[in-house]
Amino acid sequence: MGLFKSRKPGRVSAPVTQNMNRHPFGIIDGYVPLGAPSMRLYKALREAVPVIDAAVFKLVRLTGGFTVECSDERAREALKEFLETVPVGGNRQGIPAFVSTYFEQLLTFGTAVGEIVTDADGQPCALFNAPLDGIELKRAQNGFDVEIFVRKGAELVKAPRQELCLLSVLNPDAGSLTGNSLLKGMPFVSGILLRIFESIGANWDRVGNLRFAVTYNPRNDVMDRAYAKDRAMQVAREWGEAMQSGSEIKDFVAVGDVQIKVIGADNQILDSEIPVRQMLEQIVAKTGLPPFMLGLSWSSTERMSSQQADVLTSELEAYRHILTPVIRKICTAFLRSRGFGCSPEIVWENITLQDEVELSRARLYNAQAEKLESENKKRGE
Repeated sequence: MGLFKSRKPGRVSAPVTQNMNRHPFGIIDGYVPLGAPSMRLYKALREAVPVIDAAVFKLVRLTGGFTVECSDERAREALKEFLETVPVGGNRQGIPAFVSTYFEQLLTFGTAVGEIVTDADGQPCALFNAPLDGIELKRAQNGFDVEIFVRKGAELVKAPRQELCLLSVLNPDAGSLTGNSLLKGMPFVSGILLRIFESIGANWDRVGNLRFAVTYNPRNDVMDRAYAKDRAMQVAREWGEAMQSGSEIKDFVAVGDVQIKVIGADNQILDSEIPVRQMLEQIVAKTGLPPFMLGLSWSSTERMSSQQADVLTSELEAYRHILTPVIRKICTAFLRSRGFGCSPEIVWENITLQDEVELSRARLYNAQAEKLESENKKRGE
């Protein structure tokens, strides 16, 4: 026989359980750790968990601004004007707008792609942040370089001018062409967090919006049993009218043994503070940001210590090292198109005010040390 062989009719039971996966981010629950993560997954992750989205934007802003220096005065002025007025994506202006979107893409997907747009004369005139949906990376014929291909329908077309393409990867695996997202490892933890939030919402729907169980118990006499259904329907109708009266106070009067109880009143909602904090700790640890920067006040005396500031500074410096070659490539392309032979130098601003204080203190100590050394030399002579 087969799997669908005839069976004898028997008792039929209907399931009464509910599907708990009701949040609109089901792709997070379908995440497979051994599979290749998709871009839709990371987009849904940022939309589903606001802390993750806030962490990405916070890292982008904390990276800070920069200036470009050149040995040639004319080249520096021309480059400064270009970087301040270059169109980005057709709706923004200035290289900070390009770098912020580029860095956000890098953190979210682990790979960022951009393009230097040129005019009819071949001179850079705009910058473009390329979406990763239709882009694929392949190893070049020399076995070392990476070439960018664009998918057009079912066909892959190589980008015509690879020298104008910008590519950055974040923490790539050995031999891999793409990088690893900052959000790698978060889908599992975020899925648990979303299930907790969904359960809290469902419990408040049940307990917060009161539901009543009205029970009519017929007596042992024959007449009461014979009209039990009719009396139950009458009780239900009267109770429904009493509950639908809105702001108007209306009493409910019933004859017989009628009991009214609140559904779920005896149940206690589980305390979600500890499990939610455990999940958020894993997420915050992955971002590298102090909790209070994301609005999480886990300690009444929490503040950024010098050790935390040093760790965060080192994280941001590592991101700057990834972005610097991209900025230098844009500046070099502009300078060469205008006939300048000097090389640009990217100078990043100090990350925080605390860094300014520490740097000033270090310069003071160095000056004092040099003064003492010079005085000792004079005494020795």
